Amino acid sequence: MNWLVFVCLLGWIYILTVLYRAELNFWYYICGSVGLFIFSLILIEPYVVVPLQKAVSAVAGVIGGLTHLYDSYFQQGILFIQNGGTSLSLYIDFECSGVIEMLAFLALLWFFPVYDKYERVVVSMIGVMAIFLANVLRIFFICLLVHIWGIDMYFFAHTIFARILFYGCTVFLYFYVFTKPQIVRQKVGAFRYDSN
Repeated sequence: MNWLVFVCLLGWIYILTVLYRAELNFWYYICGSVGLFIFSLILIEPYVVVPLQKAVSAVAGVIGGLTHLYDSYFQQGILFIQNGGTSLSLYIDFECSGVIEMLAFLALLWFFPVYDKYERVVVSMIGVMAIFLANVLRIFFICLLVHIWGIDMYFFAHTIFARILFYGCTVFLYFYVFTKPQIVRQKVGAFRYDSN
């Protein structure tokens, strides 16, 4: 970690303490979530992206092996898709690993005021696993569409269909992690939605 990142990290922590003491909850949440996401990208992402690439290609490769649609070379993070006499190698790179989506989810969750610390740990594990599985599902459907309709289908499968599928799963996750608990635990005068 270079000195500029360290100074910015200390400044971010100081700003968070000021916002917390001033009880500016909205700004505390925004500053905390955005800062945690940025510092996670700088400090954590370089160490998790390669293992995550291999994990995504390995799990997607198990599905490919069971369905005989494509082969996985997970040590290199590559999926090999054949369609008739043509073939395509799909490299699971930084963008396909899902690391950005996982870090964004965790940054939003850890400053979300609805959960206590224990709940945050449990929801973090469930959420990261759900994003991982949604990403594997996305990769599988890219491979499936390319295997059935050929290489010409790659752009549509990767850029349009699979992204809609992945982000649809992510919106579903965000609803159950952020929106629904906020509504259930919301206080309206003396009335509460939950049974506590």
